[in-house]
Amino acid sequence: MAVPDKHILLMDGPDSKGLIYHVTGVLFRHGLNIIHNDEYVSPSGRFFMRTEFEAGSVSFDSAALLNELQTTIPQSGSSTESEVKTAHSSGITFRLNPKRKKNILVMVTKEHHCLGELLIRYAFDELDADILAVVSNYNILQPLVSKFGIPFHYISHEGKTREEHEEAILRTLAIYEPEYLVLAKYMRVLTAGFVDQFPNRIVNIHHSFLPAFVGANPYRQAYERGVKIIGATAHFVNNDLDEGPIIAQNVKEVDHRHTAVDMATEGKDVEKIVLSQALKLVFNDRVFISGNRAIVL
Repeated sequence: MAVPDKHILLMDGPDSKGLIYHVTGVLFRHGLNIIHNDEYVSPSGRFFMRTEFEAGSVSFDSAALLNELQTTIPQSGSSTESEVKTAHSSGITFRLNPKRKKNILVMVTKEHHCLGELLIRYAFDELDADILAVVSNYNILQPLVSKFGIPFHYISHEGKTREEHEEAILRTLAIYEPEYLVLAKYMRVLTAGFVDQFPNRIVNIHHSFLPAFVGANPYRQAYERGVKIIGATAHFVNNDLDEGPIIAQNVKEVDHRHTAVDMATEGKDVEKIVLSQALKLVFNDRVFISGNRAIVL
């Protein structure tokens, strides 16, 4: 089986001297070439590193590479490998992923702007992902999806409890086994039981720069209050409504000349751009989760 040329190594754990030296040294000994490296140390002393490397003509054993990385961590305070401990005992985790497109499933309700943006990017190979299918609790967007040759599953929520509806969705997801779910303006709150099956694998887009305006017609409420900025937040979904780790955000200035319709139009533009930006980060393995924060490298 051919090994992908490019890989991404993710490292996360307590900071100590010699960690970068350790990782780069192991990669060098395996004949691998680093092409990008980003690291960050949090104020609490947690170390994050993303290393992208290429194998070229070298055939390497990924299991052996991970084993060496995990079993020769420098002791805190040591800048050499003369004193080592295992990654497990040091609290450090390593993840090694081939650089490739992710398999995703998109969930929608009635609004087309975010879905349309994703479909166009997918069609022109700009999404870093393969859209396996689209699931919706309405059939309004089926004609749009069919233009791109992607399976559309209409799973109505009418006459079902929330749990029954989600069970029907899960049966469809089991067919495709997506790595990530993208909520492209999916307007139903997911239960904890559903979310727990996809930890840090559900990405949502929300008009969260309008937090004071809950419920329907947030842009009408914003217009009536005379807000001066609107925006959007893309975040991972957890069991706290719209409070998961934030991946990407952006805003746009508005003023008294913007009607509620103008604000909604501007807001939709921001939403689809922010969602696409967030997905690019996630699909390229640039996002670490630390508590309820997303660290982006």
